[in-house]
Amino acid sequence: MASEDAASGQSINFAREEEKILEYWRQIDAFQTSLKLSKGRKPYSFFDGPPFATGLPHYGHILAGTIKDVVSRYAHLTGHYVERRFGWDCHGLPVEYEIDKKLGITGPADVQKMGIDKYNEECRAIVMRYAGQWEKIVERFGRWVDFNNDYKSLHTPYMETIWWVFSELFRKGQVYRDWKVMGYSTGCTTPLSNFEAQQNYKDVLDPSVIVSFPLLNDPEAKILVWTTTPWTLTSHLLLCVNPGMEYVKINDEKTGETWWIAESCVSILYKDVKKAKFQTVDRKKGSELVGWEFEPCFPYFIHFKEHGAFKVVADEYVAEGSGTGIVQQAPAFGEDDYRVARKHGVITADRQPPNPLDAGGIFTKEAPDFEGMYIKDADKKVMKLLKERGRVVDNRQFMHSYPFCWRSDTPLIYRMVPSWFVRVQPLRDQLVENTSQTRWTPEFVRDRRFKNWLLGARDWNISRNRYWGTPIPLWVSDDFKEVVCVGSIAELKELSGYEGELSDIHRHHIDHITIPSKQGKGMLHRVSEVFDCWFESGSMPYAQQHYPFENQAKFKSMFPADFVAEGLDQTRGWFYTLLIVGTHLFGVAPFKNLICNGMILASDGKKMSKRLKNYPEPVEIIDKYGADAVRLYLISSPAVRAEPLRFKESGLKETIAKALLPWWNAFQFFIQQTHLMEKEMGHKFVHDATLVGHDNIMDRWILASTQSLIKFVRDEMAEYRLYMVVPRLLKFLDDLTNWYVRFNRKRLKGEQGRDDRVQSLNTLFHVLLAVVKAMAAFTPFLAEKIYQELWEFLPAKEQEVPDLVKGTRGSVHFQHFPEVEEAHFDVTVERMVGRMQTVIELGRGIREKKLISLKTPLKELVILHTDESYLKDVKTLEFYIKSELNVRSVVYETDEEKWGSGYKLEADYKVLGQTLRKDLPRVKKAMEKLGKEEIKAMRAKGVFEVEGFVLDQDAVKIIKTITPATATMIASTDGVATVILDVELDPELQREGILREIVNRVQRLRKKAQLKPTDDIDVGYSVKSDSKCTDVKEALEKDKESLEKQLKSTLFKIDDKGGENVIIEDEMDVNGERFILRLVWRSK
Repeated sequence: MASEDAASGQSINFAREEEKILEYWRQIDAFQTSLKLSKGRKPYSFFDGPPFATGLPHYGHILAGTIKDVVSRYAHLTGHYVERRFGWDCHGLPVEYEIDKKLGITGPADVQKMGIDKYNEECRAIVMRYAGQWEKIVERFGRWVDFNNDYKSLHTPYMETIWWVFSELFRKGQVYRDWKVMGYSTGCTTPLSNFEAQQNYKDVLDPSVIVSFPLLNDPEAKILVWTTTPWTLTSHLLLCVNPGMEYVKINDEKTGETWWIAESCVSILYKDVKKAKFQTVDRKKGSELVGWEFEPCFPYFIHFKEHGAFKVVADEYVAEGSGTGIVQQAPAFGEDDYRVARKHGVITADRQPPNPLDAGGIFTKEAPDFEGMYIKDADKKVMKLLKERGRVVDNRQFMHSYPFCWRSDTPLIYRMVPSWFVRVQPLRDQLVENTSQTRWTPEFVRDRRFKNWLLGARDWNISRNRYWGTPIPLWVSDDFKEVVCVGSIAELKELSGYEGELSDIHRHHIDHITIPSKQGKGMLHRVSEVFDCWFESGSMPYAQQHYPFENQAKFKSMFPADFVAEGLDQTRGWFYTLLIVGTHLFGVAPFKNLICNGMILASDGKKMSKRLKNYPEPVEIIDKYGADAVRLYLISSPAVRAEPLRFKESGLKETIAKALLPWWNAFQFFIQQTHLMEKEMGHKFVHDATLVGHDNIMDRWILASTQSLIKFVRDEMAEYRLYMVVPRLLKFLDDLTNWYVRFNRKRLKGEQGRDDRVQSLNTLFHVLLAVVKAMAAFTPFLAEKIYQELWEFLPAKEQEVPDLVKGTRGSVHFQHFPEVEEAHFDVTVERMVGRMQTVIELGRGIREKKLISLKTPLKELVILHTDESYLKDVKTLEFYIKSELNVRSVVYETDEEKWGSGYKLEADYKVLGQTLRKDLPRVKKAMEKLGKEEIKAMRAKGVFEVEGFVLDQDAVKIIKTITPATATMIASTDGVATVILDVELDPELQREGILREIVNRVQRLRKKAQLKPTDDIDVGYSVKSDSKCTDVKEALEKDKESLEKQLKSTLFKIDDKGGENVIIEDEMDVNGERFILRLVWRSK
């Protein structure tokens, strides 16, 4: 398992190393081994929402899968047994739609002709089409989940539990059948539930038509109606007004026509009502129009006139200022239309409204002018015929948002269909209360989006007029007066007397089975519908265990689930259906904790589209950057807070540069130093916990920081805030690499003695081991890679592995998440080093601003602070400050006045402008003139008053300024502490800087030649005689001994030696002076 990368000092290809780790995991059967090792621990239950396997996983699946894996791995590492079963949604429209396309099926008649048995078997054949690719991609992203013990909604045990769930709801009186206007997919020939109907809105161009209806009681006048669905005019029965609105009768001078329209809607006829040429000749309330009779657009259903059709009726739902204020009512195609027609007795339970469409949205012979035409195609012909009859007043197009079928991507219509419903509306308050008892990340999704959805929840249409799904287990008489609900296969056999084998309960295996009536109604037949696939997935907590037929104790130990996670769209999908079923069955939410992720968009902010090819394929990305980079990038992104993420490769590069590489480099440096120690001291490093962090302040600091990180990760994971972990990790890795390792290089290299070397290496090992265990759930590959290398340095007792993996180094994923070591907590040291870091960063900022390299020594640094304890803290660490900022002396000052301290007011003028408006320039000018004493007085008083205006304190802040008297003294402050750096260059100190630069160039050349720290080399140099390289030449010749000590190499002029044993040679540049460096193998 161990590689040569760390020892050789070579850079790492994360993706290739991950593939090696995967192979190792396969060899030791790591996931199953981890489950066996954790058997008997406290269970942590996780419900996995089932995807369809009819398509390949996309970034949304990868994001949700990463979240699930991080949380379940963490639960395992913190002492739990975590069963992780993958699940598959195998039924429903996604599968059937694929088969319909493949076989050219356009409606139920085609399926009946083919045979439901053959159709369903075609569906079965493609259900798991991409399962192999799913498993491969999921594994490659590092997710540990059980595919061998997965659940599939097509399996008979799963389906039988669905029957049980439904039967429980039925017996509680929570199921009923009704005719309702529902969102209906003509592409899939089935109604959809209300949440499915809202999943796929698109902006489309539709007709915007104003049609006239001649009044029979006033032949000269016509009522105007606006519609965007001309095809519904074939079956309209009523016109509806608002009883309280004002309606006007106007005479249009241009056409000579007389129209009735809502007064608030006249603008729909004229661009400029004030200039329009029309006269108002009458005015009435909507209630006064009720009872007026009109001429329908088409005569197909004129027989409804005897039941009160083709009259004006009134209802409050008609909105002021919308359309013409008069709405045509086609009861079969509108929820309000149906309600209004029922209210006025035009239709009844026994007299259904006209519906001239077949299941696929094709006109039947009931509308002979349009027979055989699809509704959207018929719009133009409807308008053509009406125009010929003088009924079209205006005909345009307009852009609006319209619902499409989430599966077939065809426009939905609203259509009256008979369906089976589960009651939800009476449950609303309990649903809200149950949800309030759960933890959601982020909370606003629960408290706003989900709660609002629940408060408006409607009864759930759980039936589909389809074939490939779990059959609804209801056997009914022809008049639907006798209904028997079956809750199990055994019950069906008992009630029917059927003695055959029932190992499969799909439609084609049970539709022929009948149950004798107990009311003398002959034989009861099963209803034709199957379950909505959302009902099946919402029942997965029970069905995956075949509860209650099996696993009762196991189910009870796992319910409610500790954790679920899916995307934001599932607030109206899986999260919703889980909650409804769980509340109906057991009165509780079926989960305790939930993470809801946002949508992943293309880098341009658009939806990821295969057609547009505006995103890189996941497989390509993982092959290029590795899974750990993708995982860290995703879980630190806005997407884990239910916000959209623009997926950018630059984000992956940044994650590698800021997280993975620094971590790897710190580990790599440790490995190099252990090898160097073994070479120089003949002592192989073995970790000794008793030597970890005693008196060295930087050791104590990094140990304290490690404990703070571990505690932070534990605290944030307890709240399921994954997105908080990565930023803190980045801060820690910066502390580890750019502060601890950087500041302790000499100790770790042994330049300060053997004991100090061993102590610092033990401390670094202790930290690295804790970090890999803490990060194992987040970056499983790199954590494993580093753990396998660190294992070599563990004491023999700690190298012991479980019997299941004897002969290997085990796995970091068999370890426990680190406990917080209270003994290493040190708030004082963390504060001291934090203050030191502030001072150094301010000093670095001055150097960068003045373009002075850190390798150039400077004379003096002044640290200015009014708090003596602050100065005392940083003075304790003066050695590191002088070394890092490369200054010769540090001065500590509390007297700000001595160094020209002052104050100024800084404001958010955008905020102030909202209240000051035209006075803002005057106030701004006055603020700029305020003196130090005036600002101090305002601060003491707590009120910022300028030019008579009291300024909003949130929009104003006081900025400390320092203006040293000497031009070479440059100040920088963070508002708390101030540093002043003398940037005047000293010739003697500059020469020291040149030496540092030369050492740096040699180190660069070593790296370029891919040398190990243990490789013995010598260094040759050449400076041309006519060169202007005076500073470099002088340093090489006069400070040769100092350079050799630092380089641990002999320094020689290239002219003095030949070209033997040359490793590499290159031209170098220091401050514009160019010279040659050559590395050669040291002669033995």
